[in-house]
Amino acid sequence: MTAEAYGDVRIERRGHVALAIIDHPPNNHVSTPLMRALADAFEALDADNEVRAVVLATEGRVFCGGADLHAPNAVTRGDGAGINPLYTEAVRLFSNTKPIVAAIQGAAVGAGLGLALVADFRIAAPEARFSANFVKLGFHAGFGISHTLPRLIGQQRAALMLQTARRIKADEALEWGLVDAVVPLEEVRQAAIALAQEIAENAPLAVQSSRATLRQGLAAAVRAQTNHEFAEQQRLMKTKDFAEGVRAVAERRPGAFTGA
Repeated sequence: MTAEAYGDVRIERRGHVALAIIDHPPNNHVSTPLMRALADAFEALDADNEVRAVVLATEGRVFCGGADLHAPNAVTRGDGAGINPLYTEAVRLFSNTKPIVAAIQGAAVGAGLGLALVADFRIAAPEARFSANFVKLGFHAGFGISHTLPRLIGQQRAALMLQTARRIKADEALEWGLVDAVVPLEEVRQAAIALAQEIAENAPLAVQSSRATLRQGLAAAVRAQTNHEFAEQQRLMKTKDFAEGVRAVAERRPGAFTGA
């Protein structure tokens, strides 16, 4: 087994399977540099003919706690031309060519849910939780979630998640098709590796061709959707409800929203 690093992303290779492991404590919060590092890693793995499938995993109790809206490189900030650099990296993630299996050991919240949806398959622990919590922040969904979530679980269930910010437990996520298997916490990563190895046993060009057919147009659709999501986020960021939502979530209380 060999390993190399792309910032906070560590790559481990096990035969024809590569693990891309995010280690960005405490909660693996999404940032533009972190997603750029992950996209760089995916591109390198795409170019490696020995790699046939990828496992996306994170360290710690939380798969990904979403975006840190207080960070200096907050994901809500654009480049001055109406483009969010984070979402440019998201499109790069969706543009990769090799199958991805996500190992989800804990909460996948907000942009963390969006990251989980980059993968083709998701293996979850019973401790996993899934939440599109944007409306609790007075905010619009991002990372392409408003396209990728209904594509996976259907329009009605996606609407329920996006408009209630409800936390979906692993067993319900399995019933909905949001995850493909639920296994004990200590087995999550190995189960994801086993699925990736099952994929990697097959003819790689045929696998990639079949995957490309199933995901045809996905990266372009994510690009178009993130452009719309970011415009809505920019508009809502100027509201009092957004400021209150950020405070309320930080203080772990319901928001006192006024519609202003």
